Amino acid sequence: MIILLIIIFLLLLFGAPIFAVISALALLLLFSSQIDSSAMIIEMYRMATTPILVAIPLFTFAGYLLSESGASKRLIRLSNAILGWLPGGLSIIALVTCAIFTALTGATGLTIIALGGILLPAMLRGRYPEKFSLGLLTTSGTLGLLFPPSLPLIIYAIVAKVRIDQLFLAGILPGVLLVLVLSGFSVQKAIFAKVPRTRFNVLEVFKALKESIWEIPLPIVVLGGIYSGYFAVSEAAAITVAYVFLVEVVIYRDIQLRQLPQIMRKSMILVGAILIIFGAALGLTNYLIDAEIPTKMLHFFKAHITSPFFFLVVLNLFLLAVGCIMDVFSALAVVVPLIAPIALAYEIHPVHLGIIFLTNLQIGASTPPLGINLFISSIRFEKPVLRIILASLPFIAILLFSLAIITYLPWLSLVLLK
Repeated sequence: MIILLIIIFLLLLFGAPIFAVISALALLLLFSSQIDSSAMIIEMYRMATTPILVAIPLFTFAGYLLSESGASKRLIRLSNAILGWLPGGLSIIALVTCAIFTALTGATGLTIIALGGILLPAMLRGRYPEKFSLGLLTTSGTLGLLFPPSLPLIIYAIVAKVRIDQLFLAGILPGVLLVLVLSGFSVQKAIFAKVPRTRFNVLEVFKALKESIWEIPLPIVVLGGIYSGYFAVSEAAAITVAYVFLVEVVIYRDIQLRQLPQIMRKSMILVGAILIIFGAALGLTNYLIDAEIPTKMLHFFKAHITSPFFFLVVLNLFLLAVGCIMDVFSALAVVVPLIAPIALAYEIHPVHLGIIFLTNLQIGASTPPLGINLFISSIRFEKPVLRIILASLPFIAILLFSLAIITYLPWLSLVLLK
């Protein structure tokens, strides 16, 4: 088994398609245990008939429509008009914009690719140090994973069988904490580097508001509808697509009708990749449950770790490593079924566990040496990976500090559920 795990790790390390590796492992384990391979197909079918699953392609398509339109430029202009006078105002704008963009698209690498080309030149023109700017934009690529309607939140809810509306609420305060802590660090760096500020202009604020007037109500309509009980999450996804289509294609006309097939194709490639990985991982999970792996892991932890405090320390280290070597969707599908019952035995609330889980994956994506965001930034900004790593280290340290707060203050995740 150890040799098999080493081979799998090497295959992943050398770029083998993760769904193929997971599927092969699941089929091999099912065969070795004399379990019919149809168990894997049954799990895929069960996943395909999950009613909430329809929200994933709809939210993804809406996110890609926004990414292809001028929404990001309008959001940056509005943020700059409101916050540009603050010390480090542009860096705060970058953090907020990246968080919103990632929450809407659910694709962390897309945030760096789409907004990096706008924000990095703007920050360099604003006399922000290049090292600081690279680190901020690299680690901000995953900053919106805790904000609804983030796809990882939806997938965690499906896998862990918790209510999506509760998970959406639980992510708000921890997500705000991450943005605030990074914003505080950015302000301090801007003051130290003597970055010039822009003057507050009421007229520019009104112009930016007028320009973004149709996009500002989107989160209010969608989230307000979910939490007020007017419509379910899947219905909210459909309303989001219809609203974004109306705004970006009909009102602003940023997207031409002839562009829609290409945008659909690009968004559904991401959805297809998620669902293939998800289906393969569920097949593997089926074997792990039949083999009582979670039970054996629980006995091991109970025998060696009696304190929930130390269990959370080990859990965070493990999840950071997972986030470093696996993409978010694979980690959710494979690891959540293993960890959830163990965490429950230590009396960790399933919703709080979800926030801990996603925060770790968010940080792990930018953690050396294998965090995927490091390589995406290296390609997007045409800088050596080592330079990106060194630039990201201060931000990772701050995010780890925030992770400790989120982990050991469950109130932060659960207070809005009451």
